[in-house]
Amino acid sequence: MPQSLAKNLVHLIFSTKNRERWLVPAVRPELHRYLAGILRDLDSPSLVIGSVADHVHVLFMLSKNRALADVVMEIKRGSSKWIKTQGVTLAAFHWQNGYGAFSIGESGVAETRQYIEGQEEHHRVKTFQEEFLAFLKRYGMEYDERYVWD
Repeated sequence: MPQSLAKNLVHLIFSTKNRERWLVPAVRPELHRYLAGILRDLDSPSLVIGSVADHVHVLFMLSKNRALADVVMEIKRGSSKWIKTQGVTLAAFHWQNGYGAFSIGESGVAETRQYIEGQEEHHRVKTFQEEFLAFLKRYGMEYDERYVWD
């Protein structure tokens, strides 16, 4: 086959350092636009981005020419620098070291989009830690909880 084709949909989840509530409502819309811009520049366009005070969900199409870890590193590095410029109260901002990335089939896009768009409502009853552990279990990922949180 002379042409390389790929469609890798990724649901990415990452939180602020120690799940501190840095992502105030006033910052979120512009943060989402900034993250979308980084992804666009990496040939990995976003489909939907959502967040609450302590974490972010991104559904995006991973470029066939980029490694997931490199894309995540660029997203977190670029957005962290940007957030720190949004006021003195955000100057000490940091993302957690790790992340969760889950593959999504085309048939799961609508459900994932709805889930990401409903973060505010969803987290009225469930913490980030509960949500993230549920994702790990749902995807059958082995983990040691001692190393999941930083």
